Amino acid sequence: MAPLRPCLLLLVFALSLISAHAQQPSVTADQIMTRVAANQDRSEAERAHYVFVQHARVLSRKGSTIRCEETTDTRITPTPTGSTQQLLTIQGRLLHKGSYVTYNHLPDSKHAKDTSDGDGSKANIEQIDEDENTDLDLVENIRANLLGDKPSHSKDGINNSLFPLTSKQQGDYAFVLRGHEPRNGRDTFHIEFHPKDKSDIGWKGDAWIDTATFEPVVIRTALSRNLPLGVRVLLGTNVPGIGFTAIYAPQPDGVWFPVSLGSEFKIHVLYFFSRQIVIAAENRDFEKTHVTSTILNAETPVVAKPQP
Repeated sequence: MAPLRPCLLLLVFALSLISAHAQQPSVTADQIMTRVAANQDRSEAERAHYVFVQHARVLSRKGSTIRCEETTDTRITPTPTGSTQQLLTIQGRLLHKGSYVTYNHLPDSKHAKDTSDGDGSKANIEQIDEDENTDLDLVENIRANLLGDKPSHSKDGINNSLFPLTSKQQGDYAFVLRGHEPRNGRDTFHIEFHPKDKSDIGWKGDAWIDTATFEPVVIRTALSRNLPLGVRVLLGTNVPGIGFTAIYAPQPDGVWFPVSLGSEFKIHVLYFFSRQIVIAAENRDFEKTHVTSTILNAETPVVAKPQP
């Protein structure tokens, strides 16, 4: 029986290690998200040094029929308080009297371009009555509010109210740690979140947080509860199933950015207007700005030079 003693000793030693590891305090969801909030606060400031292009596609669909679709490229440049957006290209099509009118500018442009509407006649986006532009207005408003220049305090091309990650936003949310899961090639904490006040209409969802950097890898959100019946009756509007998914990735210097946003949801207005909205946006072509200013003497102007 003597040969068994070394095996028993190894078994006891292994069990002691497992027991010691189990007794170590584990990180909590709140501790994880506190570190995430600090990183997000810092990342928001660091994103101010980047210029990038956002490629986006937004469409309005009724059943299987696309009513309006726009694909855009927008250059996003940071400002001290947010960002500015410069529309570089736009390619759109609007269903009009059974055929598509294509356009490469918005209707208020002074440079009209005639395009065939599919039956040999000529159609122009400016010639369509405003009353018939409902889907175009819807697509433009969705793009402006979620991706464009209306969320002026965002430096990353996505409305910063969609994902409650910063320290200012987290105070209203409760978090639950669901475990470890691989996401996009990274080991992550899986966190569920929802408003602390169950009567609030906010976001609920899942966040996958990188275990090494405590940065978000994937965030999925949905409305925490349906719009109250009174609101739907008063406004005649409902948005069932609205939610968003964002994917984050680091730049070479370690600054994390949301690199894509996706969503598909329904919108009902005034009980007779119903549409399916699809959004897909990708941030790319990142360029980090490097500018230094030096005052040589009282009579020498400030010189700004890019660093190599």
